[in-house]
Amino acid sequence: MDGMEEAAERPEEQARATPRRQDAQSGLNPEVSNTAQDMGALLEQYEETQHTQLRRGELVEGTVVLVDRDEILVDIGGKMEAVIATSELQNERGEMALRRGDHVSAVVIVPENAEGRPVISINRARAEIGWRDLQAKKDSEEVVTGEVVDHNKGGLIVSVDGVRGFVPLSQIVELRRGGSDEEVEEKLRSMRGQTMYLKVIEMNRRRNRLILSERAAAQERRAQQKDRLLSELQASEIRHGRVSSLTDFGAFVDLGGADGLIHLSELSWGQVQHPSQVLRVGQEVDVRVVGVDRENKKIALSLKQVEENPWTRIEQKYHVGDTVPAKITKLAQFGAFAELEPGVEGLVHISELSDERITHPKQVVREGENVQLRIIKIEPQRHRLGLSLRQAEDAGGYDYGGGFEAYSGASYVLDSGPSGSTTTDGEESEEEHAPPPEEPADTVHALPHEQSEPAASEPAANGTARVPER
Repeated sequence: MDGMEEAAERPEEQARATPRRQDAQSGLNPEVSNTAQDMGALLEQYEETQHTQLRRGELVEGTVVLVDRDEILVDIGGKMEAVIATSELQNERGEMALRRGDHVSAVVIVPENAEGRPVISINRARAEIGWRDLQAKKDSEEVVTGEVVDHNKGGLIVSVDGVRGFVPLSQIVELRRGGSDEEVEEKLRSMRGQTMYLKVIEMNRRRNRLILSERAAAQERRAQQKDRLLSELQASEIRHGRVSSLTDFGAFVDLGGADGLIHLSELSWGQVQHPSQVLRVGQEVDVRVVGVDRENKKIALSLKQVEENPWTRIEQKYHVGDTVPAKITKLAQFGAFAELEPGVEGLVHISELSDERITHPKQVVREGENVQLRIIKIEPQRHRLGLSLRQAEDAGGYDYGGGFEAYSGASYVLDSGPSGSTTTDGEESEEEHAPPPEEPADTVHALPHEQSEPAASEPAANGTARVPER
C-alpha cells in the first residue's frame, strides 16, 4: 500500500520539479544578456575617454590622416585625432613636413586642448628616440653623423638624431691651433650646414648634456680605412697620395686612409740631404709601393722608382774617353765621388786626382766643387763609373758630346762653390786650403816642393784642375 501511494505521488512531484528547472533556466538568460550589454557599454566608454587618459610625455604612434595649412591630424587610436604642434607644420624650406598616410612617432605635449584633441610633438619624439639610440651607439663606440646648426665661441652646436649636442673647439679637426679669434669665428661660421662624423664622448640625458668629438671619429675612421688599405695594397703598385709630413729620414705620404714612408734613399736617384729638397707638405705625388707590413701596419714607398733609372741609358749617353762636367759630392780617404747628373755618380780614385803624390783628396778638390772629369770606365750593371781628374787635365779640351743638358752648347765656367770655399778673386777662404805663407796666394801644392810657379798639371787655388794654356 505504502509503495503504491509513493508511486502515485511521484508524478506530481515530477510535474512540480519540471517548472522549477525551467524557471531557473529562463532566469539565467536575462543575466547573461545584461552582462554582455554591460561589457559593450564599458568598451564604448573606454574608447570615448581614451584620449583624456593620455599622459604628458607619453610616446605614441599613429598615421597622418589630414594635412592642411593650419594643422596636421594624426590617428593615434582614440576617438579624437591628435594634432601636431604648429611649430612643426613646416620644415626649414617652408614645405609641409608630413604627408597623408605617413606613420609617425610622437610625444604627448598636452593630453587635451580646448577642442578636446591631444597635442603631440614629433621633434620631441625624435629627441627621445635619439637619446636612446645615442646611448646604444656610445656603448658600442659607433661613429655618428650630425649637422652643424649653430656655433658659439666655444665650439659648434650640432643636431644628431634629433638631439642637440656640442663639439668643443679642441675636438674640431679643421680648426688650426693658434689662430686669432677672428679666424676661429670665421671658420666656425663657414661650417654651418656641414655634415660631420662624430663620436659621443659624454652624455647625460637628465641634464640634457651631449658632448661629441670630430677628432675621435676621424681617428676611428682612419683606423678602419688603414685596415682596408693594407688589405688592398700590393707591392709594385703605383698609388697617388699627398705629402703629409717631412722628417730627417724621409717623407710621409697619405694614400687615402694610411700614411706610407718614402725613405730618404728612395726620394731621388740623385743625392738628397733632406726631403725638403724634393718635396713639400701638401704636394700631390705618385709613388710606388715597395713593401707592405700588414702585421705592423707599415707601408714602404718610393718616389724615385716611379721615374726611369738613369743607369738604364748610361751607355747611350756617356762613353769611355768623354770629358764631362761633374760635381764633387763626397770625399773619402781613397778618392772623391762625383755626380754627373742626378742618380749617376762615379769615383775619382785618389791616383786619378793629380799627377803629384797626395795623401787625401781634400788637397786637390772639395765637396760641392764643379770640375771636368774624363770617363775611364763604365759598368752599367754594377752602377759604377771610373773617372779621372788628371786625365781630363791632360786632355786639355772639352770633348764631351753626350748632351748633358746643364752644360751642352756652352763653355764651362767654374762656379764659386759652397759658401766659404772660393771667393770671387780666386783666393781660398778655408784655412786647410790656404797656401803656405812663403808661396804665392794663388798656388796650392799637393806636397811641398821648390817650384815657385805651379806646373800646368797642378791644382789651381780654387781646387779644380788647371786647364793647360794652348
